[in-house]
Parts: sequence; C-alpha cells; structure tokens
Amino acid sequence: MRFAIFAGTVVLALLSLIGLFWSSWFLLGLLVFGSLALLGLYDVIQSSHAILRNYPVIGHMRFLFEGIRPEIRQYLIESDQDEEPFSRDKRSIIYQRAKGVEDKRPFGTRQRVYDSGYEWLTHSVTPKHLADHDFRIKIGGPDCRQPYNASIYNISAMSFGSLSANAILALNTGAKKGGFAHDTGEGGISRYHREGGGDIIYEIGSGYFGCRTPEGRFDVDKFREQAADPQVKLVELKLSQGAKPGHGGVLPASKISPEIAEARGVPMGEDCISPSAHPEFTTPLEMMKFIKTLRDNASGKPVGFKLCIGHRREFMCMVKAMVETDIVPDFIVIDGKEGGTGAAPLEFANHMGMPLVEGLTFAHNTLLGAGLRDRLKIGASGKLVTSFDIAKALALGADWANSARGFMFSIGCIQAQTCHTNHCPVGVATQDPLRQRALKVSEKSERVYRFHRNTLKALGEMTGAAGLSHPGDFRPHHLLMRESDRDMVTGQDVYPYLPDGFLLRAEEDQFGYLTRWNRARSDSFEPVDA
Repeated sequence: MRFAIFAGTVVLALLSLIGLFWSSWFLLGLLVFGSLALLGLYDVIQSSHAILRNYPVIGHMRFLFEGIRPEIRQYLIESDQDEEPFSRDKRSIIYQRAKGVEDKRPFGTRQRVYDSGYEWLTHSVTPKHLADHDFRIKIGGPDCRQPYNASIYNISAMSFGSLSANAILALNTGAKKGGFAHDTGEGGISRYHREGGGDIIYEIGSGYFGCRTPEGRFDVDKFREQAADPQVKLVELKLSQGAKPGHGGVLPASKISPEIAEARGVPMGEDCISPSAHPEFTTPLEMMKFIKTLRDNASGKPVGFKLCIGHRREFMCMVKAMVETDIVPDFIVIDGKEGGTGAAPLEFANHMGMPLVEGLTFAHNTLLGAGLRDRLKIGASGKLVTSFDIAKALALGADWANSARGFMFSIGCIQAQTCHTNHCPVGVATQDPLRQRALKVSEKSERVYRFHRNTLKALGEMTGAAGLSHPGDFRPHHLLMRESDRDMVTGQDVYPYLPDGFLLRAEEDQFGYLTRWNRARSDSFEPVDA
C-alpha cells in the first residue's frame, strides 16, 4: 500500500504513452503522470529522507504541511490550545542540530514568559568563553580498576528489537565518532552494536539477556564474557524504567528473529519474558551482594544500577544496605517517568513512577544524607533533549544526562507513534527489512554525531553565559521559576541540597527524609513497622 500511489502513477504514465497512438490529448496525462513517476523513482533511490523512500510521491504531502506549520502553531497559541506533549520547538532544535543547520530564530522567545511554572537560568555580567565543549566526568569509585571518562551526554537505553538494526548501527556509529556512550537497553549486545564500534553501556534487566541460563536465571560465566568486551565501558543493572516501572514484558515468539535471539540468548519459537522483578535477589542486602558479583566479574569496569523512584523508602533501603555492606555502586541512573517507550500500557505511562525532577532530587539528597554522594556518580534520563534540560538536571544533582528521544529524533523519528505495530514509517522502530532500508546508516550516524556535538556546544555557551567553567558547576540557585504572576522562587528554595550526612546524624528536616529513613531496613524492602 505504501507504494500504491507511485505504482499508480507509473501505470497511468504508461497508459498515457499508449494513448498517444489514439489522441494527442494523452500528452497532457503523460507529462503529469510521467513527472510524478519520475519523482517517485527519485524518492526510492535517494537516501536523505526516509519518509520519501518508504512513501514515494505521497510522502511529499508531509513536507507540504510542514511548510504551513508556523501558521498552524500561531493558531494554536491564539486559540489557547495545547500542542502535543513533546513540543514542536524541541523537535526543531533536535532536527536543526542533527542536520547542522542554523538554529537561531527571530522575534525573541516563543515561551509564555509570564505563565506560572516558567523557568530560566541566571546569567553573569562577566560571562566566560569556553573553547572546549567536550565535557566529561570520571565514572568509577575506589573499587573500580577501569574507570570510564564519560561524556556528560549519552544515548539512553533502547534495545535492539524495539529499534531496527539500521537504527542501532547508526546510533552506535555516531557514538563512536563523537566519543560518547550508547546504552544497549535490556535486549543485550547485538551484532549491530559491535559493528558500530562505539562505547557501550551494557544494561542487564530482569531477563538477563546475553548472560542468562536456559531457564532465565543469571549466568555468571556468560556475563564475564560479555563484560570483557573492550567496547563495554559500564555495566548497568536495570531495576525499572520510567515509562513502565514494575511492569515487565513479553516479546512474542512471532516477533523474535534469529538476530534478536542471538543478542538475547533466547531460543526461537518461544515467548521471551522479562519478569517484573529480578529473580536473583529479593532484599536490599541481596541486591548489594549481586552488584558485588557483577563487579567481581566485570573486569574492573564501573557497575551501577538504574531505576525510576517508586516507594521512596525502598530506595532508602538500598542506601542503608550500601552503608551496612560498604558495597557502593559506581553510579546510579535515575529515570523519570516521563521517559518514552513503545510498549507501555497507557495508564502506566501516565500515572506510575516519579517524574525526573522529584526522583533526582530525592535520590541526590538521600545519598548526601547517608554520606555516600561523593562515592558514586548520578546519571539522569527522561526527556532531556536540549542544553537547558541538561543544565537543569546537573543543577539538581546529576553528574551526566542520557537521552533516548533526542537521539531517536536525530536519526529521523517523526513521533508517528506506531512503534508497537512494526510499521514505523522512517525505519527506526521496526524489524521490517524494507522499511528499515529507508534509514541510511552513513547519513544518520553523522546526524547523531552532530546532534551530540551541537547540543554540548550550546550547553557550553549557556555555561559560559552563567559565568561558569563547566556544566557540572550549575547548582539549584542558578535556576529560577515563576510561581504566580508576580512571584518567583529559586531552585535552592524548591530543590535544595541537604546537609552531608544528616541522615546518619539523625537530624530532622522539613522534607520528611528522616521519617522514611527510620522506617527503611537493609534486610527487607518492607517497612520497619510492617
């Protein structure tokens, strides 16, 4: 059906050509349909636009409508209607930075600066010029023999299987060129991750894909082999993801290709199950021992975990277990519930899990209170696609940021929301060989590289404008927000850094941390008074 219009123009052009034997009037049809047929042929051959390659001729309608987008957007503003959750301005920023085109716009801000909730960064009258925008942090604590000098902006978890082979290859190739990391997602390390040659964050979910026994339990020997790969720079134990925390999942047997089976280490012809909870541990102490097992077999590389904050006390249980065992992960990634996925029930996506700002602030202050914050790094993920998004996350306690959506858009995602149907129109989220053919790896990997480079360049400019030398120097007081028409507050008022070690000293605070800390226990995720 995607090629029906193109095929129709070819047929009509041929009929018009034959019709010339009867009447010269068929010349008009030949000119019209012949031109459209040639346009369709060019669309199929070219590689710059995945939409046109997958939808020859008819795909031009999308670009026609894009041409009148400013007028449509102005209508929405004037009629006070909301746009879709992921704004057009953010998508424009991603596309412009990925393509390396001018991203400046006339006539000032497009934000409603007088609305409550509007946020901004403070700037200095003595700004700095930062010549180097390759901002990095060292990930790896005292027990780490191979610390990783990571970029402060990396590709967040997206599995092979949910993304196409060409999408994975383009992302990883771009990461290789830009010197940043690519999280595998819980689907294991595929041949396309290895072919790209970029740095890998090996994510291990509850299905232990790539390091599992036939029964679905953890296989330490297979893990040791995977972790020894020089491409693997970090090992990340996934407890939950923001879009569907506590849900688990099933990849039906019908969707498992030989390549997916190879990457995940699962048999063909059987459903692939990701349990909602890890079978290898049930208590905080057992979790820390499992992290130690990973660390002991990870060739000295940094080991950490990722979660979306749920019951706050349960995160405190984990921290208490760290204090008690002195097993402290090298990093923790806090995933906000606003993160995306192609396979979450709508109510989970909308109403389960803690948003990033609240989750990040809570985790950061809990680790401060337990005296552990200086022993590990914190990553943040959840719709972090602009330099302001990154600066805000760093100000609230993160050391680096991850993005899935931003890099998906850089390789051509148009947010068609057909990820779960295998009918992605641009070849990003599909296993259909013909559809993913439209995604040309050499071109899209360059866009991945440019998006990363230009985003960090913009972040460097904002950092310098604030009078700072590194984005990691942002603090809550650099962030201001409007509460109402005439009132504004600083980030320090709303999201303050709490005193180091205050939980260990049993100092009460106005945010209720100590109450939850006293109910948390290291030997169980159940509360003390249960």
